[in-house]
Amino acid sequence: MNPNRLVILAVALSCTRSESASVSRDGDWPVYGRDAAGTRFSPLTQVTPANVESLTVAWSYRTRETEPSFRAPDEASLEVTPLVVDGSMYISTPLGRVMALDPATGAERWVFDIQLDRSIDFGDFTNRGVATWVDQAAAPNAMCRRRIIVPILDGRLLQLDARDGKRCTAFGLNGEVELRSALRIAPFEPPAFEITSPPVVVGDVLITGSAIADNGSVATASGEVRAFNVRTGAPLWTWDPIPQDSTDTAFATWRNGSARRTGAANVWSIMVADSARGLIYAPTSSPAPDYYGGERLGANRYANSIVALRVATGEVVWSFQTVHHDLWDYDNASPPTLVDVTYNGMRTPAVLQATKTGQLFVLNRETGEPIFPVEERQVPKSDVAGEEAWPTQPFTSLTPPLSPHSLAASDAWGVNDAERDACRRLMSSLRNDGVFTPPSLRGSLILPSNIGGAHWGGLAVDTVRRIAVVPVNRLPALVQLFPMSSLTEQEANRRESTSDFEYTHMDGTPYVMRRGFVLSPNGVPCSPPPWGALVAVDLSTGLIKWESALGSLPPPPGSPPSPTNLGSPQLGGPIVTASGLVFIGATLDRKFRAFDVETGREVWSVQLPAGGKATPMTYEIGGRQFVVIAAGGGDDFGSGDFIIAFALPRR
Repeated sequence: MNPNRLVILAVALSCTRSESASVSRDGDWPVYGRDAAGTRFSPLTQVTPANVESLTVAWSYRTRETEPSFRAPDEASLEVTPLVVDGSMYISTPLGRVMALDPATGAERWVFDIQLDRSIDFGDFTNRGVATWVDQAAAPNAMCRRRIIVPILDGRLLQLDARDGKRCTAFGLNGEVELRSALRIAPFEPPAFEITSPPVVVGDVLITGSAIADNGSVATASGEVRAFNVRTGAPLWTWDPIPQDSTDTAFATWRNGSARRTGAANVWSIMVADSARGLIYAPTSSPAPDYYGGERLGANRYANSIVALRVATGEVVWSFQTVHHDLWDYDNASPPTLVDVTYNGMRTPAVLQATKTGQLFVLNRETGEPIFPVEERQVPKSDVAGEEAWPTQPFTSLTPPLSPHSLAASDAWGVNDAERDACRRLMSSLRNDGVFTPPSLRGSLILPSNIGGAHWGGLAVDTVRRIAVVPVNRLPALVQLFPMSSLTEQEANRRESTSDFEYTHMDGTPYVMRRGFVLSPNGVPCSPPPWGALVAVDLSTGLIKWESALGSLPPPPGSPPSPTNLGSPQLGGPIVTASGLVFIGATLDRKFRAFDVETGREVWSVQLPAGGKATPMTYEIGGRQFVVIAAGGGDDFGSGDFIIAFALPRR
């Protein structure tokens, strides 16, 4: 296992319940999060905790992109969440191909291939799904009445006719809108700007974010959120998460003119929509670079935030910052989720935001004010020349951390005494002041790490039982800065090629950064298990309802047998059904599991041919409920190109 290769950059989609794309049968799954609110909650009840053990493979489909003829790079990962609407399933692949399938049998109906340039070394070689939209003004049988909107990794949005996969040529130029141009800071090379997720569609407005290569430079590509007319592709508005208007009060939180020259803070995760209020909710990421902020001193408002934008204009209605002046790559990777929450006797429209710091923020959807209490607490100062860590950070005071916020060297874990002692020595050598320990020249223990806490898999909400289910990682990382003068590019490259650490020059700063996970000599995490968990939060009280280990890792060769409930580092999301089941893949042990949403008890699992590093979905057709996951692997998750549908045996 090499967990350092678990790189997170990615996104997906949502659209609005007011559109016919979402006003569909209860058995459909019309957008990434199933509904505009991103709840991932299905009303289907055919599969229950009592019969889930009878689930078997109903059909499987292969994209064939693991075959040599496709020349896909090893890091390519099929992470799609399929959509089912109007009796068809739609999937997309990392190589820019789109398929329509028969959801009852998996039979292929059509395939479109954009012919993506596979020689480009994209930083996050993935695609997490498509969006769909219906042109209500078009005749029922008109071409492109229902459109499939496809994000292409190289920075394009494409529209296809849902019936036959042909281009909708009225959109943009021959069915495409190119997104690399007209940025405040242009990407310095193709991999520096990607589109890995579909847009959110509200009415006739299509809104998209982007994935920006981080850590490499202060002036990496800028991360504007942009809106287009969904019919024509005409641009409507642009919002930059790094404020450029000097009259905006957020502008002053970027000191010394740094707002003009800093990139990123982009929205690479999923946006969700509240069409009744005319708002979308955008989770923003960290500004560039991730681990040194001396060139962007200040709180850096709008970055690392959940931001409510007006659909019609892109105007900021409110923002809530989950991390001030980020130095840890604590971007908001998890999609927000919209629910109503009753607290202290008052029912309030809420937005939930799970974070890499292992916290769940519950905010008023209309104002951004916390519903569950949040307080600013003092955090450690930086000892790096030129850096000024922000003196306080927000902490949820009602909901406990979903991942530990501290880890002492005395708490080191190991499969034997030698492994445990090695972990203690390593941890004792690092600066270690809790969740917001700043990066240092000595080396700092960062917990949670850059993969969370809560990660891009996001959360699911049982909207009937009022339970939010969040997958979390619990892996400590080491982050260390080196003065640029002490580590040449040649030396950094040599070190990276001979170790599991990642080295980055952070151009425009005085420092080189290295990071990696805090592991024993045999590659086992030094933190106590479980290293991956599902955590359920009761939205009526704000307290943790249950917690279950998620997955497990085999002991390294030559080690004695270890407990089975170790948990696994994982990437991928959960869904919930009205029958009381949570489905999730995500783990390195390459299993697909079901849990009882009331108790957290694991009630079913099956081995997949590759890791299910994706969010599953469920739908009903022909009176039969199917549960589907992409077993697409990638890096340590194995090699796979499968879409696998499970169902109960036919009666």
